[in-house]
Amino acid sequence: MWQAVGVSGQEEVVYEALARHRQATAEDLLPGVGLSRPQLTRTLAQLVGRGMATRLPGRPARYAAVPPDEVAAPLIAERERELIRLRAHARRLTEEMRRRDPAAHHPAEVIQVIEGAANLRATFVRLQREARVQVRGFDRPPYLDNPVGGNAEENRQLTNRGLVYRVVYDQSALAIPGRMADIWQGIRRGEQARVYARVPMKMVLCDDRLALIPVMKGGQQADAAYLVHPSSLLDAFGELFEAVWDRAVAINKSGQGRPDDLSEQDADLVGLLAGGATDETIARTLGWSVRTVHRHVHRIMSMVGAETRFQAGMEAVRRGWI
Repeated sequence: MWQAVGVSGQEEVVYEALARHRQATAEDLLPGVGLSRPQLTRTLAQLVGRGMATRLPGRPARYAAVPPDEVAAPLIAERERELIRLRAHARRLTEEMRRRDPAAHHPAEVIQVIEGAANLRATFVRLQREARVQVRGFDRPPYLDNPVGGNAEENRQLTNRGLVYRVVYDQSALAIPGRMADIWQGIRRGEQARVYARVPMKMVLCDDRLALIPVMKGGQQADAAYLVHPSSLLDAFGELFEAVWDRAVAINKSGQGRPDDLSEQDADLVGLLAGGATDETIARTLGWSVRTVHRHVHRIMSMVGAETRFQAGMEAVRRGWI
């Protein structure tokens, strides 16, 4: 455990044995550490030098362990500083590479394959943390994890950095129970969200610098993704996003001008109508019967003077009801 902060395995064994004794001589520790006496003596001296133990006055020499929380705190702080320095150094080195060679990636290196669910999640988080201006995304099933619960990293970035998030949701994503509540939560924090009948793919764009494209196999998401680096291919993905964004239906949940008798669930219904969701999808999403959906849809159609369900949704969006 202590090796995570630069303490050797041998030092860890001796320190923890000493900590359990509180105070001890080398003779006291020798039976339980599996070391020769010279090895133990050297290790105790190393612990004293690192500030993890103190040597007490008198003979034979006795040692006392510094409390573990007092030892761990500065070691962890120093390791964190080292990691921060490494991150800064890596960024400087990357920028230097790009300055020396604008086409830093060989054509065969434009696409990097990320394998393993844990690596995929870590890359998704990293792209959000490294974004300087905005994160853009296409969101559609199937998902590697349960999508209900929201994107915790997005919530942190919206709250702490004010990063711009623009997300286009596939109509089918809205049909997942609890998903609409997550989307509204993101919107309230500042996410710009739109709905499209059929999003062409799953994708996350980090500014104009990186794109993460999950791999699909047999209609299911595999534990892998393509990480696309700056290239004409990345430019094409950016253009694709903007084209779909322009055609998608905005959801803003501003509530400005909303009639008093329009409930929160009615607002959810309007968003689903504008996204082109079927009655069956709406019923599953809102937990209503199809008959109840029909009744509410016709009421909203009458309120806005629309002849079709889609017109009703679009007119309600135009009026700022959601």
